[in-house]
Amino acid sequence: MKSILHKKILIPIFALTFLFVGVSFRNDFFEIAKQIEIFTNLFKTVNQNYVDETNPGELMDNAIKNMLIELDPYTVFFNEQDVLKFKINTTGEYTGIGAMVNRKEGRVFIKEIYKGFPADKAGLKAGDEIVQIGDINLKDYKEDASQLLRGAKNTKVNLEIIRQNKKQAIAIILDEVDIKAVPYFSLIDNSTGYIVLSKFTETASKETKAALLDLKSKGATKIILDLRANPGGLLHEAVNICNLFVPKNEVIVTTKSKNVKHNNTYKTNYEPVDLEIPLTILVDGKSASASEIVAGALQDLDRAVVVGNRSFGKGLVQRPLNLSYGTQVKVTISRYFTPSGRCIQALDYTRKDANGKAIKIKQGDFNEFKTKGGRTVYDGGGILPDVIIEETKLSAITEDLIKNDAVFDFATQLYYNYSNTGLPNSISENDFNAFKQFLKQDKYNFATETSLALKKVLETAIKEKIESGISKEYALLQAAIEKSMNEEIIAHKKEIIKLLYDELIIRFQYRDGLYLNYTQNNTEINKAKNILNNELEYKKILKK
Repeated sequence: MKSILHKKILIPIFALTFLFVGVSFRNDFFEIAKQIEIFTNLFKTVNQNYVDETNPGELMDNAIKNMLIELDPYTVFFNEQDVLKFKINTTGEYTGIGAMVNRKEGRVFIKEIYKGFPADKAGLKAGDEIVQIGDINLKDYKEDASQLLRGAKNTKVNLEIIRQNKKQAIAIILDEVDIKAVPYFSLIDNSTGYIVLSKFTETASKETKAALLDLKSKGATKIILDLRANPGGLLHEAVNICNLFVPKNEVIVTTKSKNVKHNNTYKTNYEPVDLEIPLTILVDGKSASASEIVAGALQDLDRAVVVGNRSFGKGLVQRPLNLSYGTQVKVTISRYFTPSGRCIQALDYTRKDANGKAIKIKQGDFNEFKTKGGRTVYDGGGILPDVIIEETKLSAITEDLIKNDAVFDFATQLYYNYSNTGLPNSISENDFNAFKQFLKQDKYNFATETSLALKKVLETAIKEKIESGISKEYALLQAAIEKSMNEEIIAHKKEIIKLLYDELIIRFQYRDGLYLNYTQNNTEINKAKNILNNELEYKKILKK
């Protein structure tokens, strides 16, 4: 009787549940269909009736991208050219010139030359401005100019560049370019192996494994894995890299979403390479996504000591989904959680401040979790290292100098100053003083909140025609801000000089030279090495 009663109660409940789900689905579907119809009619009406000629493709591209930016920075629309770039980012392979190209204020510059590829062989240099590719003048070219530097192998591409205010013609023969996920590895002493993992492409775990085995064969009994400035990439490659150091069937990451088909648990699938080798992982504020999965998982499993500064705090998983006409949308489908249950997302994209920026999750709102061995770790705000090195965290002024390309542009000038004598041993006092003078150019004005607010005051005064009455006070405030900025530059002289020298090394010795310099002079690497060389300290940190 009781069983029958339960059935009588449960059946209506299940029926109601399905009814609500069905109604909810129908309502969502109707709302989506309704909005699509409104947008289609609006798009057609505007294009047919607007006073001037319109570009429907450009309008639609802008409409889609502006709609998606309201969600988060990672949910993006890829047109056909974007799809090609995304493929290159995940494979590291393409046919082109082998250089990083950057567009700034409508101008196209070479940002970095990759050793041994066509751009290097043709004599291109970082800092060169490309003004023409073939018959196309880039002054009025609004598309992605880097696409003009790709094509079939052995294709000849004629460039016109500006170097040190002089025009030059350069011919380049396109070739296959393979950018390694592991661009550098070496023994940095008799027993410590150092591996740089720069991104998580399809070959990341294969390359990391090969580097690990090579170093072990040469006598490495300790490993430093450098994930600094690694923006991430493929999630399954992060799992496979963890698998090199942890057993088969170990949970590395779980993903959770409102859509149950995106809820997954990712475990290691293979036998490990080495379960015992002492391991340190280097992270910084630019280590994100898959980098945070590796650092967070190996920290939670007490398998590695994490060294450096707090990571970026992405905490979100994207997946590219195919659309019509060769386009795609990369959608944030879920959040990821480390083995202890942490989601390390730093920004809440559902809440925005007055300027429309996502609100940062406060440290007071972080939750406490436990590693496999009982150590306390926290969610929110990225991966907090076990050993924090505050002195290597960049100051706000230095971040500005990087953002406005002041460091890059001055390094270009320095390169040509030293081109006849070769890489100097250091940045001299004269070089630093020259840099301070270099910064007085208008294009390197610092966009601090104070200077922007002051500029707005002047613009308002000009509109109201009262600028003459405040010009003296404005000049005094402007001078005070400049003085304060100069003091900040002097206060952070050491880190600015380091960045300038790093850029100079890359110009003379490529990335290989920079990594070699790191192994000899880098604070984080030296700290990681010291931890590995002190067995008691290593075990104390991991509570083993």
